Amino acid sequence: MFCDVPDPSTRDLILHEARRCFANQGYEGTSLNDIAAGVGIRRPSLLHYFASKEAIYQQVLLDALEDWDLRITQARLPTLGGWELVEDILEVSFEFFRANPELVTIVRREALTEKGHLGFDLGAALRPYFLRAVAFFEREMDAGNFRRHDPEHLVVTGYGALLSYFSDHWMLNGLLNRDPFSPEALEARFEHIRAFVRSALEPPNGPVDSAR
Repeated sequence: MFCDVPDPSTRDLILHEARRCFANQGYEGTSLNDIAAGVGIRRPSLLHYFASKEAIYQQVLLDALEDWDLRITQARLPTLGGWELVEDILEVSFEFFRANPELVTIVRREALTEKGHLGFDLGAALRPYFLRAVAFFEREMDAGNFRRHDPEHLVVTGYGALLSYFSDHWMLNGLLNRDPFSPEALEARFEHIRAFVRSALEPPNGPVDSAR
């Protein structure tokens, strides 16, 4: 039995096209006319759904944060802890960035701008996730399950290792002389990150698998 997939709404199409435009042209380089033309509607029709370009931009990032929160929440099963939880979060994060290359570009641009166009602080919005991760690593290190590191630097290093690979596509293409986004390259990259993080966390007195 087949289920019909509903056609995306005009609002969804606007947000999808806006993501593409903001990633390719930046916030300043994107106009409401650009977004409307990409959707195949006129500017007044677009303004029926969103009052301004700022409102569209904010919604693009808010939707991404909601998606991220859902994925992380689903990955944090009560039965998981220690290395199993770290591995799951790494996989979820890697897949999120892989599936959202346009969003990665937008976030990188926003992070490089002192005063962004969100109407809120993206770093402050992400801080609860950061603090939760820091607290988790502190607990595991105190219990002797993970090797001792500065937990804040550990989380920031993990963030950079994941995000920079997906944001630096064209530079990596020339550096490696191959497509860094090919299925084989992505699989190899994830395996490297997983092995690297595992090695960094491996306690001197026992395997990281024992962490619970």
